[in-house]
Amino acid sequence: MKTTLLKYLSVALASTLKFFGGPIAGVILKLTWVETAICSAVGMMFTVLLLTYVGGGIQALLKKHRKSPAKKFTRTTRIAVNIWKRFGIIGIAFLTPPLFTPIFGPILAVAFKVPRASIFLWMSISAILWGLGISYIAHKVHFIQDWIK
Repeated sequence: MKTTLLKYLSVALASTLKFFGGPIAGVILKLTWVETAICSAVGMMFTVLLLTYVGGGIQALLKKHRKSPAKKFTRTTRIAVNIWKRFGIIGIAFLTPPLFTPIFGPILAVAFKVPRASIFLWMSISAILWGLGISYIAHKVHFIQDWIK
């Protein structure tokens, strides 16, 4: 029981920083693809929850201690603004796992002043869908398993 819980925790922790880390950890730890998907989604949502509540504070802290003004037009910010203009929070949420990472996605949503309920709803749907898809691929496609191991 204790080892299974540690496996779940390892997969969730791997997904807190980079979403693809969870499915890779799930394959290595020999969890089922459904267990891996759920743990990956939980890991991402932990980061979303944490950063949604402290994201504004992080932005204020960075702004206070920054010596020079932040660049307003970087490649990443242009991509984010284009996605925001075209698709709103749904686009940001669905591109968080593969493109923005679980860290940058919620901070971006907070910067666009999206209500917390919308952030949690769309990020949860995104985490579950991406978790199921990536975990299934990581567990069922044999050349990916060989590459991971």
